Amino acid sequence: MASDELPVAAAATEEEDLVEILDEGSGRLDIARYVDHVRDLAAGAIATFEGTTRDSFEGRRVVELRYEAYGAMARRRLAAILREARAAHSLRRLAVAHRLGTVPAGEASVFVAASAVHRADAMEACRYVIDEVKASVPIWKKEVYDDGEVWKENREFLDRTTTDGTTASSPAPATRPAKGGGCCGSKVRVNES
Repeated sequence: MASDELPVAAAATEEEDLVEILDEGSGRLDIARYVDHVRDLAAGAIATFEGTTRDSFEGRRVVELRYEAYGAMARRRLAAILREARAAHSLRRLAVAHRLGTVPAGEASVFVAASAVHRADAMEACRYVIDEVKASVPIWKKEVYDDGEVWKENREFLDRTTTDGTTASSPAPATRPAKGGGCCGSKVRVNES
């Protein structure tokens, strides 16, 4: 294979990646569609992450989450995150989807799927994508309880924000150190004032 063939093949695959933001009222995420989208005969692994609305948080009953976004910017950032994942991992296909509007307890609000020849690349890319979604995509979450509501900030975003409110620079995906707790550690700071 000529050395100039690889970038063309990578670009063609990147064009096949799926980025979706479902507007309010569009219904549930079609998980099977995203998994089918990343299927590839050359892939030995498909890794997924499904973020769902839990029914409680710190002893309070959660009724639903409500998501808002700057849609055009969110789509561009999601596409950039998939390009970053490709730069750091050997991947076949990627898909990321996020719902806007109301997401009741038990339903999915975000989904990531990655396929690769080997499982490590698929799993690491999947984790990278969801962590970056939470850290840098302009999608905002309000948690609605049976006794009130509060806007939530993701831990991943807070880890990149300095005390004066500016954004701290982050290393390239391949060099970023693992953080304690990963994507499932303490995610939010609640400001109820």
